Amino acid sequence: MDPECVGLGEVTQAVAGFSGQGFSLRGEKDRFVLPPEMRNPIAEASDERVLCVGKHDSWPCLVGFGSDRIARFDEILAQQQEEARQNGDKFDRAIRSGRLWSFKRHSFDASGRFVLNPSSVKLGKIEDKLYFHGVGDVITIWNPDILMGLGDDFDFFKIYCEQEMAEAAAKGRGK
Repeated sequence: MDPECVGLGEVTQAVAGFSGQGFSLRGEKDRFVLPPEMRNPIAEASDERVLCVGKHDSWPCLVGFGSDRIARFDEILAQQQEEARQNGDKFDRAIRSGRLWSFKRHSFDASGRFVLNPSSVKLGKIEDKLYFHGVGDVITIWNPDILMGLGDDFDFFKIYCEQEMAEAAAKGRGK
């Protein structure tokens, strides 16, 4: 087993999107590993091994997706605008569009290894580990230490993250 893959958990992608979890320590050559059940659907849907990474709109984490999602950006913006209108909220399409289009492409190899570029590291306050959690059409990518400091609304994320980290530690001891 690739030493950078310790602790990768069960992840599935249904037609509706990504679900499941995964964990990666920063490995050799500063690389992290995208869980296979997330990377394979991205590569198949996009016809390339590229993880697009941007900042989540409201959570202190990154989001990852395949380049196939880019074709839906106008639809996503229209949906967000309609939701804001229905809720009586202000919607600045230029700002929202800027946030949506502000992502970096990260190539990954067949084993899922990739290097986060400096802007993604800074935006996500990433250190030496990543926690992946599928939430539909994107994968949230967390610094586990930041996730653990969040409130009760994030308890389900924290429980899964703790499990993934414990499994990675157990596999690491088993080497």
